[in-house]
Amino acid sequence: MKKHLFLVALLVPALFFSCKSSSYTKTEDGVIVSLKEQANSAKSVRLQVINDDVIRVTATPTGKFSDKKSLITVFESTQKQGWDVVEKDSTVSIKTATTIATVSLTTGEVVFTDLNGNVLLSENKGGGKSFTDIEVEGKKAYTFRQVFESPDDEAFYGLGQHQADEFNYKGKNEILFQYNTKVSVPFVISSKNYGILWDNYSLTKFGDPNDYQDLNQFRLYDKNGKEGSLTATYLVNGDPKQVFVERSENKIDYENLETVENFPKDFPFNNSRITWEGELEAKESGIHRFILYYAGYTKVYINDEEVVAERWRTAWNPNSYKFTYNFEAGKKYKVKVDWKPDGGISYVSLKFLNPRADQDQNKLSLWSEMGDEIDYYFIRGNNMDDVIKGYRTVTGKSQVMPKWAMGFWQSRERYKTQDELLGALKEYRKRNIPIDNIVLDWSYWPQNAWGSHDFDQARFPDAKGMIDSIHAMDARIMISVWPKFYYTTDNYKAFDKEGWMFNRAVKDSIRDWIGTGYIAGFYDAYSEGARKMFWNQMSEKLYSKGIDAWWMDASEPDILSNASMQYRKELMTPTALGPSTEYFNAYALVNAQGIYEGQRSEKPNDRVFLLTRSGFAGLQRYSTATWSGDIGTRWEDMKSQISAGLNFAMSGIPYWTMDIGGFCVEKRYETAKEGSEDLKEWRELNTRWFQFGAFCPLFRSHGQYPYREIYNIAPEGHPAYNSMVYYTKLRYRLMPYIYSLAGMTYFNDYTIMRAMVMDFTADQKTHNISDQYMFGPDLMVCPVYKYKSTSRNVYFPENSNWYDFETKAYITGGKDQVVSAPYEKIPLFVREGAILPMGKDIQNTKQVQEDIVLQVYTGKDGEFTLYEDEGVNYNYEKGKYSTIKISYDEKTKTITIGDIQGEYDGMPKSRKIDIEWFSKDGQKRPVTSVTYTGKQLTVNM
Repeated sequence: MKKHLFLVALLVPALFFSCKSSSYTKTEDGVIVSLKEQANSAKSVRLQVINDDVIRVTATPTGKFSDKKSLITVFESTQKQGWDVVEKDSTVSIKTATTIATVSLTTGEVVFTDLNGNVLLSENKGGGKSFTDIEVEGKKAYTFRQVFESPDDEAFYGLGQHQADEFNYKGKNEILFQYNTKVSVPFVISSKNYGILWDNYSLTKFGDPNDYQDLNQFRLYDKNGKEGSLTATYLVNGDPKQVFVERSENKIDYENLETVENFPKDFPFNNSRITWEGELEAKESGIHRFILYYAGYTKVYINDEEVVAERWRTAWNPNSYKFTYNFEAGKKYKVKVDWKPDGGISYVSLKFLNPRADQDQNKLSLWSEMGDEIDYYFIRGNNMDDVIKGYRTVTGKSQVMPKWAMGFWQSRERYKTQDELLGALKEYRKRNIPIDNIVLDWSYWPQNAWGSHDFDQARFPDAKGMIDSIHAMDARIMISVWPKFYYTTDNYKAFDKEGWMFNRAVKDSIRDWIGTGYIAGFYDAYSEGARKMFWNQMSEKLYSKGIDAWWMDASEPDILSNASMQYRKELMTPTALGPSTEYFNAYALVNAQGIYEGQRSEKPNDRVFLLTRSGFAGLQRYSTATWSGDIGTRWEDMKSQISAGLNFAMSGIPYWTMDIGGFCVEKRYETAKEGSEDLKEWRELNTRWFQFGAFCPLFRSHGQYPYREIYNIAPEGHPAYNSMVYYTKLRYRLMPYIYSLAGMTYFNDYTIMRAMVMDFTADQKTHNISDQYMFGPDLMVCPVYKYKSTSRNVYFPENSNWYDFETKAYITGGKDQVVSAPYEKIPLFVREGAILPMGKDIQNTKQVQEDIVLQVYTGKDGEFTLYEDEGVNYNYEKGKYSTIKISYDEKTKTITIGDIQGEYDGMPKSRKIDIEWFSKDGQKRPVTSVTYTGKQLTVNM
């Protein structure tokens, strides 16, 4: 017995270092603060040191911390040494080499500072934590909120990818859930060079934690002045003389399959028009924040001012748009919502949030519906790249994508036969338009066998031969795989036997949109066994035939489009880990995990590539990219992709893409005739979108009819055709630059698509620039997103000067300037001091670009590191890659090409390098040619 007591005496100091006081305990990796019990507040707050820059904070109202393994985090261990604990003035602090985290021993409030005491982030006075009990399906947990202070000059980014064209989230609200076109990632990054990773999977709110309210929370008056409602007028064929019904409605709430049942029975929606008119009177003065949920053509007017210009989305796939209006309490305001449904029953709603004091609205606030405890990571850095590096330290490294994935992808909805698919690829090769990947979208299977992973023999009689033919043309094939299974398939039955299906949709006999409709379930990706089975089924039927990459569609999961939020949860519960309410947002992450781990276990050295419609924190570690879903073919949709892509990149996941041209097509484009204004606009829209897409991490054309191949959009010789071919070829000429950026995402935790604020944080004007961005360190991309525009305003940040990529004209920084943007060109600028490596024209990435051109933009010192490896395997993880550091010295006007570092199989032993010099005087200088054999060279201008 004495021996056992002695062992316990030894163990306790090892775990707690004998530093317990009445209110805190030092642990091996931080401290635990015990607080006096207060209603709805934290009882215990724990700080853990992950590394010098990353501190984990957990808070619980019970005093007991969860031991569940996180789905988000993968760091190997916490940091046990190299930090100190200091108690002072009713606080306890952890001090690392870079960061101090201080906890109040009375309130649990945590404050993060640098070593000089400058506040980086502070929880709200008093701690900012609140908890409410919740019980779902027998699981007891908490709904909780954490609030942080925020200075007026702070900006917030990240949160995933959303479609309301919001960029800086300071003072704004965003609900984090997964939906087609909406990808939620619980990570926010600040212009103050820190980030918060919120480790929770449930529905989460950034900003105002209140629910949006219906319009009946205003005092409403119809168009005749009668109090209580608005006047809703339903017009057949949009004809004012054909009123189907005029009725009183006190809210506009038709946003899901349940609420649309409240439309007038038997109303013919085709070509119809509905208006809601009257007046509203606010109960309190101030800024009201509205959210418009719309499909079809929608406008909103307040006091005859068009507060929402016409917006469109296809009937089955609504979008959200936000706007604000400042009301004076007790005053009546005219209101009109003018809505034209797009075809059959569409969706529309208009809701709002009441005014909040600026001091509350502008704080950093995170609320989650369900979890065991508040759990977040504070991540500091000297710049935003450092913060993202910290995020990936916690959630996993981003892989180097296959080199072919950085080339051009052609897709459409859909290639219906193998002849169509092969014919498109052959046409690209025939026209000498570069391409690396062709995509086979959904419904290649027999109509009644979704989830079988079989090819329909009538349309794809020789799938293996088709894939072999693609490979013979030096291209790759990506194929669409859904987590959806018709209940009659063998694959469904195999899952169901093990209890690995979400079966509510089957029990409710929900039918999809194929033929007369089929019944299906989705598999439970939260189950490890189910993930392995999913991969094994894919491997047997698809990977074995030579499929190169995976398109993981509907990974929200979209079991039933436009279901209410409550029914969505019912359709995917219980998960293998617990109620869907608790695990609502993380499906795409675990789904990607199954494919990544499955393929690497089968062929460990073949690079995995996944494209998924949804995502979550940590997605980057599974070699997964995300696209922005089934967006619309409108100029406003193109513009909103810029801010969406930038915020997704600042959410720590570097690979993002979109359907160039938009997926869902306005009917006027489907029927456009040669010479019509609609066809002219369609071609210009695709041209401008294509120019933008060429400078995204992944370059991919996709969408519904009209066909999206370059030669189907416009004939050879047309300005649209010429421009799209030019930028495809330029993308490939820039491959040495682009693939080096891909290497940097792994080795340096780099971000390819970069908001201006990332590289010019000190320049306050960049904090709200959402329509231009850096592509890598040296190219500034300025998309044109208005019809018939041939110029646009560009802000050239201070402390840097610029060159026009096309004309080489020199532009000084620190100013706005209207720049030329002819139809065939996107405004593209190169930073002074840039060294831009470019290769020869190639048709695919299998062709080697040994000889390169270095474009040197003089005026400032600069450097670039050229990265190369084998392009298709994981040998880079074993050190098989090379880097060449190239630097320019402005004082001596010399460029130094350093010794090559590292090697890989097939590495060029000798290469010709041409150096092109550009200077602000515009003087042309002769090209300098050198032969590089891996040893340092210095060349004078």
